[in-house]
Amino acid sequence: MRDLPGLPSRRSFLKASAATAAIAGIAGAAKAETKPEPAALTEYKPDCLKPTEWAFVMAAVARLIPSEGDGPGAIETRVPVFIDKQLAGDYGKASDWYMVGPYEPAGSPLRGWQTPLNPLETYQQAIPVFDEWCKQTHGKIFAELDAETQDKALTSLQKDEMKIKPELREFFSILLANTKEGYFSDPMYGGNHGMAAWKYIGFPGARGSYKEWVGKHNVKYPLGPVSISGERG
Repeated sequence: MRDLPGLPSRRSFLKASAATAAIAGIAGAAKAETKPEPAALTEYKPDCLKPTEWAFVMAAVARLIPSEGDGPGAIETRVPVFIDKQLAGDYGKASDWYMVGPYEPAGSPLRGWQTPLNPLETYQQAIPVFDEWCKQTHGKIFAELDAETQDKALTSLQKDEMKIKPELREFFSILLANTKEGYFSDPMYGGNHGMAAWKYIGFPGARGSYKEWVGKHNVKYPLGPVSISGERG
């Protein structure tokens, strides 16, 4: 992950995420593997994202987990596909969420979702607002900016320097969370192509049992990961 102010480095992000998954002992000895070839995202037809929205997601996740680094990036792991498919489904529609007001956008996150917009609507409304801000501030929409300027723009979005309207203030947090989820998800959901992220951190995936390895530290797990579908890495 690029070092945006207030965000962890790529390496610390990956290690922290691995610890959250309760596999810190396994991941501690993980080393970078050969990067997979970038998946042919140009051939993917989004389920719900419009061309400008898709272009933004492609560009944004590529800066949040960039390809230049010691492990696969968001593009290699097809994170944009994961986000598109999630937004097209129950998550995007907030189908099983409590969505009845009143809402208090400035309230504590502990109080739950504080906007009448579901995740898909948040993306749909926030992206054009952010693109317009990028045009006014940097001369081009986000997807057309160079990498360094994109990082600056994302930092401004994270810090709410553009003073986006209250119901869209969580957009950066949602985008970052969805990017992490797509990076480490089971491949059946569209992201983590080829289980590249799991291979990178040494996560065994959906293997039936690996309890004998849970307590081992600084020992490389000898078997590759397995997806829910049975695909083996």
